[in-house]
Amino acid sequence: MSTPFHLRRYHADDEDAAIALWQQTWQQAYPGIDFAARAGWWRARWRNELVPEAAIIVAEQTEVLIGFVTIDPKGYLDQLVVSPAHWGSKLADALIDEAKRLSPECINLLVNKDNARAIRFYARNGFLPVGEDVNPTSGRPVLRMEWKP
Repeated sequence: MSTPFHLRRYHADDEDAAIALWQQTWQQAYPGIDFAARAGWWRARWRNELVPEAAIIVAEQTEVLIGFVTIDPKGYLDQLVVSPAHWGSKLADALIDEAKRLSPECINLLVNKDNARAIRFYARNGFLPVGEDVNPTSGRPVLRMEWKP
């Protein structure tokens, strides 16, 4: 039996742990990209764009941050980050359920087209593909997905 986790609102003192978790998780998902080199950019984006605009829910287990989700007032889910040690657990489902609770009308997101694992996860949670685009930061092709109740 795994140790339970709990969800709560983000606090400013979670910043370092959230940045480190983002870097670790994305590095695991895309080992060919140097996410350490992007950490400064990410911290600035986190502070200046996400924290002021989005609801951020974090998941903790034994006082360690193990995941988070960000959802803005328009229903855009920018980040769903789960520690690689918890991939395949119920944690991502719990974070998505929380995003749906916070944005009950509609959620939109972009997911890298080469991230089949994430696309399957979102589809399993009721998200449908609604178009394609290119990530303006990375230049990678992305799939636009949407959830409506």
